[in-house]
Amino acid sequence: MEAFLISTGIVALAEMGDKTQLLSLVLAARFKRPWPIVAGIFVATILNHALAGAAGAWIMAAVGPTVMRWVLGLSFIAMAVWMLIPDKLDEGEVKASRGLGVFAATTWAFFLAEMGDKTQIATIALGAQYAPLFAVVVGTTLGMMLANAPVVFFGDAITRRVPIKLVHTVAALIFAVLGVMALLGVGA
Repeated sequence: MEAFLISTGIVALAEMGDKTQLLSLVLAARFKRPWPIVAGIFVATILNHALAGAAGAWIMAAVGPTVMRWVLGLSFIAMAVWMLIPDKLDEGEVKASRGLGVFAATTWAFFLAEMGDKTQIATIALGAQYAPLFAVVVGTTLGMMLANAPVVFFGDAITRRVPIKLVHTVAALIFAVLGVMALLGVGA
């Protein structure tokens, strides 16, 4: 349960103001069909986070727990710093979806936008840190859906009311604490 709850919370916070959340807003404004957009986000997230979580678990098995403790600790601290850098949506990610149906366009654009994104890197680290992997993937997917589905349905009414800088600061603090805990071997 710990893997699920931590994965959900970290990704939901990390996703606030992230480029994939901005992409959700752009797709909602462009297509005006929320259900296929939400379904596309869900499918893209499951695929992307299953691969990321599996990569994290594989890395853990390949390098061993001692090396991985340092990799995780430093990765979480790097994520804390990265959380404080605002994201911008790459116009190419939206253009890549032209000519596809709403569901396929959303799935493709969201999957590509998530590559190398904060939440994907966090999922790799969470997959390395926690077991079972299923709990991590379900948790990170739920976190993504909690952050993105409301944006699709309610658009910028939400983004105007949520203090993104505060959310990013809280997420950065959580990542920093997890990084220090990993470096100290707390909870290992």
